[in-house]
Amino acid sequence: MKIIVDKREKNSLVIAELVEKKIDIELKQLAVADYLINDIAIERKTVSDFITSMLNKRLIRQLQELKQYPKQILIIEGIEEQDLYNDKAEQGIHANAIRGMLLSIILEFKIPIILTKNYKDTVNFLIVLKKRQERKPKEISLNATKKARNIAEQQQFILEGFPGIGPSTAKKLLKHFKTIKKVINATDKQLKKAKIQEKKAQAMKKVIETDYRG
Repeated sequence: MKIIVDKREKNSLVIAELVEKKIDIELKQLAVADYLINDIAIERKTVSDFITSMLNKRLIRQLQELKQYPKQILIIEGIEEQDLYNDKAEQGIHANAIRGMLLSIILEFKIPIILTKNYKDTVNFLIVLKKRQERKPKEISLNATKKARNIAEQQQFILEGFPGIGPSTAKKLLKHFKTIKKVINATDKQLKKAKIQEKKAQAMKKVIETDYRG
């Protein structure tokens, strides 16, 4: 049984270690997941990538796409090298937000999480998983695709790009104002009437009204 690896992983230390250990791998262009072992889809993220993908909202989309496979695993790699969280707000996100996301992944998405010490530990998990799956071979489907967003999801995604605007606030704004244009043009008074916290409203207005200095 081969470990199928997404081509975008080809330069990672994980692949180099798998080759060094003479593990049979096959590089493919995977729309979803980084590794496939039998019918199990594995998404691998370093600690920093996990935090970044939380901040830019990419993580939720990837987890939704991962659910197309019968079984899924999320590997968060490098906890020995970098703190996953501490009790101070660092890298733009508080430790409790990370804890909340970990709980959501387990309880809502029902995706198991493996925390690995480093890339070598990740490789050892992949090898053990491969050996377990070789006892019960099953045909692997490569038909998973990137999930297309409908208009409502696109609208929500755009608003979630503003600081402090999460899914619930984005939905509240869209239900109240109906369009993104009306949200952007809303006055402070209108935002207050929509029951949007003043701090969030001001942060959104700052992004909208500040001149671009790229």
